[in-house]
Amino acid sequence: MTQLIAEKSQLSGQVRMPGSKSHTIRAITFASLAKGRSAIRSPLDSLDAQSAVGCFRSLGAKIDTEAGDAKNPIWTVEGFDAKPQVPDDVIDVGNSGTSLRLALGAASLIERGTVVFTGDHQIRRRPAGPLIKSLNDLGAKVWSTRENNLPPYVVCGKLSGGKTQLEAVSSQYLSSLLICCPPAEGESDITLSLLNEKPYVEMTLGWLDRLGVQYENEEFRRFRIPGGQRYTGFDCRVPADFSSATFFLCAAAMAGQDVKIIGLDMNDTQGDKAVVDYLRQIGAEIFVSDDAIVVGKKTLHGAEIDMNATPDALPAMAVTACFADGPTKLYNVPQARIKETDRIAVMAAELSKLGARIRELPDGLEVEPARLHGGTVEGHADHRIVMAMSLAGLLTDEPVVVNGAQAAAVTFPDYADLMRAIGAKIHVVE
Repeated sequence: MTQLIAEKSQLSGQVRMPGSKSHTIRAITFASLAKGRSAIRSPLDSLDAQSAVGCFRSLGAKIDTEAGDAKNPIWTVEGFDAKPQVPDDVIDVGNSGTSLRLALGAASLIERGTVVFTGDHQIRRRPAGPLIKSLNDLGAKVWSTRENNLPPYVVCGKLSGGKTQLEAVSSQYLSSLLICCPPAEGESDITLSLLNEKPYVEMTLGWLDRLGVQYENEEFRRFRIPGGQRYTGFDCRVPADFSSATFFLCAAAMAGQDVKIIGLDMNDTQGDKAVVDYLRQIGAEIFVSDDAIVVGKKTLHGAEIDMNATPDALPAMAVTACFADGPTKLYNVPQARIKETDRIAVMAAELSKLGARIRELPDGLEVEPARLHGGTVEGHADHRIVMAMSLAGLLTDEPVVVNGAQAAAVTFPDYADLMRAIGAKIHVVE
């Protein structure tokens, strides 16, 4: 088992963030659905992104991940013009929930034939019932092989348009529909009974705007999408990843002195940029410029933070709250329970091992000030749990050892290296 060991550290200096996972997977999806050639510059090369590459290759896209060089990576895609092919085998998305949900929509455009999707043990526990229902409402034929709304899934198209009501417990359900409905034959009318993680939908809409797709958005309560539209190839640069930057922003707020995080654009649609505001709410000193964020040294205090838009930030914020002077409530994020793990329950359990005073809420966590100590915790094969728990070791007198460190490679293979670049005493032991 691979372990990530973190020891007490004083952070300073600067570090550049890698490309956004959410943008990279959307770029692969849109480029695959498009007619012609697309170039994706500075993508995030992670296990999740490679899962998306493999998935859309299986559906007929020709994807070259070696077009650039180490300093300027470029992935090129020859799309299948919204006409996916029948794969030679079952498509295994590994640990990538984003790839699975977006590809379910793309596969529903198949003319004839069957596509089967599966994934690792965590993916096979992650439901997508509302998305399946809406795809079927819109003319596709999608079902769970175990009849429990969990993967494996079978898709045998074809999406034609129509009306559906969607409960978007995960924003990925709506993003999948927004991407696959424009090439359908008829108009699609989507009414929302619930929408979590709105910024991720705004990200998808930003891609539709960039590609000239027509749609009507009635205040995120209803979408009407004309059918018969097509995507064309494009050339884009992937923005730096605020989800990855969350761990550096939190680390700097806890244990840093003028840490500069380079490449982040506060004008981008990524929801996790809200972490800057969260940290300011608990007293962090943060300065934002055109392409960098500098975190100074301040004493942190408690606050009540609505995290509905940012479930991926919950683990890191839970650790940060342990080192604040007052109580912190992280709430309105029930969908964190249906990620790779139940992140609410897992963070409460693992931080308690280190002495945290933390209580589960149905939709979040309450954290009281406590002096944490070192120890060994489990990463639960969840990349964000692994990285978040390592942050605790930056302030404890004894090391924190996180089991299952290999999971970080799902979204952030260079995590430990970049942390060391700003002074973190973090290393990986095989």
